[in-house]
Parts: sequence; structure tokens; C-alpha cells
Amino acid sequence: MKNFSTPWGRALVAAVLALAGASAFAQEAAIRKNLGSRLPEFQKIDEVTKTEMPGIYEVRVDHSLFYTDANGSYLIQGDMIDVNQRRNVTAERMEKLTAISFDSLPLKDAFTIVRGNGKRKIAVFEDPNCGYCKRFERDLQNVDNVTIHMFLYPILGGDSPDKSRAVWCAKDRAATWQDLMVRDKPAAAASAKCDVDAIARNVELGRKLRITGTPTLVFADGSRVPGALTAAQVEQRLAAVK
Repeated sequence: MKNFSTPWGRALVAAVLALAGASAFAQEAAIRKNLGSRLPEFQKIDEVTKTEMPGIYEVRVDHSLFYTDANGSYLIQGDMIDVNQRRNVTAERMEKLTAISFDSLPLKDAFTIVRGNGKRKIAVFEDPNCGYCKRFERDLQNVDNVTIHMFLYPILGGDSPDKSRAVWCAKDRAATWQDLMVRDKPAAAASAKCDVDAIARNVELGRKLRITGTPTLVFADGSRVPGALTAAQVEQRLAAVK
């Protein structure tokens, strides 16, 4: 058995690691060069990483994932599934890529709804004209012991900005929002003197975070979920947050 604790042994380990690193770098460079020269949309590749599948590499372009061989001669678009563990490897990777730091969210630009002890936390981006948001809000009435940070996010056009301003300028934002979304009760028009800059900041923030639809939920662990979840699905997600 070789003794790698000796100076010679440590030097050998360092040399092997350096060789492996150089090989990995050359492999990545080859994939970037070959894909970029053959496909214009791959001229700017953000990341190349080796996957769990032997001989297959993940190629990330912005927030899109692709897979290729070691030479960049073939390209695969779709989900990679670990059939032994029944895992969607691509979905897990995308969840990490799209994660949002909950603590970095500007909560001053949201209003808060507290139910029960409020110990569990979620942030939600919603448009007042979003039908899926209204369905989600009705289901969310059944989730207790939660603090909801609601970011008004009027991106659907029409009078969405006006409705958002009316909610933001209401004396009781939470109650006005619930009346609008759950009971279809319109909010009074916003006062011209009301400061609604927070709504514009929310839209800018959402674009920066690539939030393209409503509702979009952000959980305390940073995971985001686009679309209207049921109360049971929200409970499941909240229970999974450590």
C-alpha cells in the first residue's frame, strides 16, 4: 500500500489532481468550441458540468439546460431521469438555479397576511387580474400558521396597475386584497397622494428574478414554484422547508 502522507506521496496526489483538472478544462473547452461553432445560440454558454450519467455533460445557457456528449457532437433537450432513485435530475437542478434568497427579498415593498402563529413563511407575487391567483387565494384560506408576504406584481396589462395601486393605498391592505381576490369586491381607487413606487420596484424585481407568471411562490428555503398550488400542496411544501 502506497503511503500518500510522505512528501513524494503528496506530490503524486497533487500531480494527479492537476492532470485531472487540466483534462476537465480541456473537455469543457472542446464542448464550448464545438457547440458554439455549430449552433449560433450556443456561442455564449454559461456553464458546462459533468453529470451523473457517464460521458454526458450538462450545458447551461442562461436558465435553459441541455445535455451533450464529451465532444459536443450531439445535443439532447429534455429531462434526465434517475430511474433507480426515481428522481428528475433536471428538475432538481432547475430548482437550484432558480432559487431565490428569501432573506434578500425587500419585504418593505410587500404587505403581510398572518394566520395563526405565523411561524411558517412564504412570499407570493400576484397580479390582481390573474384568474389562477384568485383560485390560489381561495385555496390559501385553508392554510394556517403562516405569514404571507404579498408582492403586488401587475404584469397582465389592462387595469392591473390601477387595481394594485388601490390595494397598496388601502388602509387595510390585507383585508382589501382578500375582498378583491376571494370575494370579488372591488377596492376604492387610490389617492393621488399615495406613494406607489413599491409596485414599480416589484415589477423591476420580478423581471430581475425572471418571474414571468403569476402566482409565483417563494418559500423560506429559496425554492420557487410557479402556478396555483392547492392548499395541500402548499402544506407539503411548507413541511419540507427546513
